[in-house]
Amino acid sequence: MTKPICAIVGAGEGLGRALAEKFASREFDIALISRSEANSSAAIEAAAAPTSAANVRFFSADATRPETLESAIATINREMGEIDLLIYNPRGAFTACDPLDMSYAALEDVYRMEVIGAFAAAKSVLPGMIKQSRGSVFFSSATAAFRGSNTHPLYAIGKFALRALSQSLSKAYAKNGVHIVHFRLDCDLDVPIMRDLYGEKYDPEKLANPDDVAETYWLTYLQPKSAWSNEVEIRPHTEVWTY
Repeated sequence: MTKPICAIVGAGEGLGRALAEKFASREFDIALISRSEANSSAAIEAAAAPTSAANVRFFSADATRPETLESAIATINREMGEIDLLIYNPRGAFTACDPLDMSYAALEDVYRMEVIGAFAAAKSVLPGMIKQSRGSVFFSSATAAFRGSNTHPLYAIGKFALRALSQSLSKAYAKNGVHIVHFRLDCDLDVPIMRDLYGEKYDPEKLANPDDVAETYWLTYLQPKSAWSNEVEIRPHTEVWTY
């Protein structure tokens, strides 16, 4: 029996690793997409653990160059089969600046990562999903999609636009049986880079465990069509709501 395929764009050592491990454990074959295989080494290792029977493969693409995403996904479809679940999960820079200090180049970079890349990935899988009347597209995002920022305007603008893309696709294609979800993480993830940043103030109770976040993605994937969520918000119980 052919296994369903989960493709993850942006599979690093944090949430990408947790998602790869979660869906591999649920009998998915895993296609990992990032700029270099080294960036996905933790995800590859987790998904291909001895307890997993998943076929785990790496494909190179740059989320800021849509043609590379289209090519990678076409190769996955050809060599592994049609993608059942696409998770768009790249991580861009979290650059602080005053809004008037944003450069045109920085705005273009954010737009290419958060919107053009997300659209290229979705556009590459949606026709097949629509034809089969099934499939899921998940976008990893943040609560910044709901509010502007005087300190991180680039991040907010990118997430606003990603949410608009997700909603637009969902409104257009949910009726075709495709589940499109915008996941808003209102938290910091308990990943190595955040532990280093917190230093002595690190407290796992105040951060979201990536494995628990991945479990929420899995439970969302299981939702029946008569009760779909198209917006899912995630935060640890200790998080102070930021809007």
